Amino acid sequence: MQTLFMSIAPIFVIILYINIKDKYESEPKKLLFISFILGAVISIIITTILYSFFDIVVPLPNHYSVWQQFVKAFFVVGFSEELSKYIIVRYYAQRQKEFNEPFDGIVYAVMVSMGFAATENIFYVLEGGYQVALLRALTAVPAHATFGILMGYYMGKAKFSNNKVMLNIMGLLLAILFHGTYDFFLFIDFIPGISIGAFISLIIGIILSRKAIKTHQKNSKFNPNISEENKQENSL
Repeated sequence: MQTLFMSIAPIFVIILYINIKDKYESEPKKLLFISFILGAVISIIITTILYSFFDIVVPLPNHYSVWQQFVKAFFVVGFSEELSKYIIVRYYAQRQKEFNEPFDGIVYAVMVSMGFAATENIFYVLEGGYQVALLRALTAVPAHATFGILMGYYMGKAKFSNNKVMLNIMGLLLAILFHGTYDFFLFIDFIPGISIGAFISLIIGIILSRKAIKTHQKNSKFNPNISEENKQENSL
């Protein structure tokens, strides 16, 4: 039970943090819960199917070269996992009438990402124990959160833009880029000291995520300090 608690505790810390940051208009708890469950179940299923597809199309040997690790990080893991989250945000959350400001893109993308991370974390922690729980609480879980925030930032903008397709795709590609970079440096740990690149990419992702949160907060149509012009731009 303690191991299970350790695996999900950082997930809910991040969820609480994002909901606190959504300070002008909170999202319905029902939609947040559904987004989380879809991430925990459907996103995992989609990822598993995509992994199986890649195993057939681009099978990789047991001992990967640097190039093969690059392919695995960006085109297998990063692409599969972020696409699975994107599909849920795009075709479930983004269509809800309660998704009524750009910041909501961040909220729902993080909920889906945390659902995915919760399922993934439980498997890893049950297998690896407390040390894995602590390590992932400081690395993999916040990494998934940053991927979600960066994706959600652009998907939030897309909902209220005439350029929806490009902004949605930009969110997906940015999440894949950061996910792939993070994993790539971890996958090539046979090169001494190279794994530090994963932590650098995570730090950069956190910095950009904080900026994304502040930007959407500032421009929220529910922000009492925002101009009427910006309110109209961010409204339906």
